Amino acid sequence: MTDNITVHNPKLVIERVQTGVRMEKRILKVLKGFAEYRDMSLGDLLEGIVLHAFDGKTPFSAASLARIRDLKKFYDLDLDSGASHHLVESGSHRAPTGVKAGTGRRKKS
Repeated sequence: MTDNITVHNPKLVIERVQTGVRMEKRILKVLKGFAEYRDMSLGDLLEGIVLHAFDGKTPFSAASLARIRDLKKFYDLDLDSGASHHLVESGSHRAPTGVKAGTGRRKKS
């Protein structure tokens, strides 16, 4: 995801699955805008972000972060990492079905 990627490995064959992940609308707009700017799919962008995070590395260069700031302004995204795990869908102050309130964990069946 960094701007100067050097690939030392051959292509890795993987299996992808379709997912119905829900996320905040403006975050998705920024992600889609950045993926379009980088000429990559949203899935490729998300995979790269997650793989970098799993390794404890930042996925973005200074130039990419500047572009993301521009996209956040354009889409009125005023959330930052401090909002993580505090977002609640409008009209709802309860935990989603199947999640133990206050924990974010699935209830044991």
